[in-house]
Amino acid sequence: MIEQAKRLDHVKEYYFSSKLREVRAMAAAGKDIINLGIGSPDLAPPQQVISALNEALVNTGAHQYQPYKGTPDFRNAIAEFYQNHYQVSLDAETEILPLMGSKEGITHISMAFLNEGDEVLIPNPGYQTYSSVTELVGAKAVYYDLNAEGNWLPNLEELIQKDLSKVKLMWVNYPHMPTGASANEKLFADLVKFGKENNILIVNDNPYSFILNDNPKSILKAEGAKDIVLELNSLSKSFNMAGWRIGMLCGSEKNLNTVLKVKTNMDSGMFYPLQVAATEALNGPTDFMVERNRMYRKRRDVVVNGLLDMGLDLQIPQATFYVWADIPKGFKDSKEFCFKVLDEFAVWMIPGSMYGTYGEGFFRIALTHPAERLAEAMERLRKFLS
Repeated sequence: MIEQAKRLDHVKEYYFSSKLREVRAMAAAGKDIINLGIGSPDLAPPQQVISALNEALVNTGAHQYQPYKGTPDFRNAIAEFYQNHYQVSLDAETEILPLMGSKEGITHISMAFLNEGDEVLIPNPGYQTYSSVTELVGAKAVYYDLNAEGNWLPNLEELIQKDLSKVKLMWVNYPHMPTGASANEKLFADLVKFGKENNILIVNDNPYSFILNDNPKSILKAEGAKDIVLELNSLSKSFNMAGWRIGMLCGSEKNLNTVLKVKTNMDSGMFYPLQVAATEALNGPTDFMVERNRMYRKRRDVVVNGLLDMGLDLQIPQATFYVWADIPKGFKDSKEFCFKVLDEFAVWMIPGSMYGTYGEGFFRIALTHPAERLAEAMERLRKFLS
């Protein structure tokens, strides 16, 4: 038997991959599972985006290799989108790198900048992929704690008291998954200053800025940000295109060229029709987002009102399509609560501990079902707690 590489000794299979197999097995056995776990939008992309995809399929050269840096039209659309919605000016030729989703970007950035033994600041709670990729490349995860008292924002004054001499990269994620917290412009400016003073690359993962959020922000708007900041973004949540795997990385030419050294050895460019469709999405009217957020607000009201009626504590979500709430009293931990609800009433919610130790005591619900289905889930949860 061939042994696995040592780099996998401390890396587990992605949690959603393994848990979804269990949930699907229960559904295959006949249980009516309401899966409020993974945040995969159930709504369709705008119709003009789907039409653009179909039309591009018959274009000459559509099925050939594409440029590693994406088509000029796609990069120009990203630049215009950033200018129009974030008031950030980007050079479409040198400061934008299309990606096959943000998760690819997390891996490429880590491979491009981290050496074995380098330290990485990772939010707790936060997206598990930051820590797993850090482990894969042989770097060391150093967690910084987020909590409700601090509005789930990093305490930079506390961080600068620590030994940061080995820290090379810091992951931030605002609007924040799983809590829905949003950053303000002061925090972004402070992060840029923190990165420069400590020679730490700051990477903001920004896929949720247009979900239930009236004031989208980019860290790249902060003065001098491009020197020390990279920003990941994607069309997965903003345009209901999660399965299309279309994202982008924005920052200085120097930093993007470093990432490009990895990317050009890992893929052969994005499928041309996907880039055409993504261009159409970015250039399209914003009324699609308004209507989508109206539906998400209706869904959020169903869940928030249901949980409050049951006596559960929660912060009213600020952004994202998640609801982050305290587990009910009387349960040992978030896993016990969520696993019992799944086993007894066929509703799957994510235990907060899956996002780190500071996520313990909470659970997460994704608003990626129609309001009627969410109401059914709340009724099942009510019966479970009664």
